[in-house]
Amino acid sequence: MPVSHDLFQDLSYSKEEIQHRRTKDPKLDSLINKYSQTDAEVVKAEQAKSSDDTVTKLKAKRLEVKDQIVKQLQMSS
Repeated sequence: MPVSHDLFQDLSYSKEEIQHRRTKDPKLDSLINKYSQTDAEVVKAEQAKSSDDTVTKLKAKRLEVKDQIVKQLQMSS
């Protein structure tokens, strides 16, 4: 069964710390929203048993957004 990725665990930050940073950094907030939307698309595609190519492309897009989030977090540290 497809499940959503836990972004906070992947980033090694607490949910509270990320939420605090989101309120002070609109770009970070936007990226996290984009990540959540893309993650939902991955789960939906997996549940619909979409083609492997489609799921792979969505996962790559999700990873790209996560990388952008990591960079944004490093910049604001």
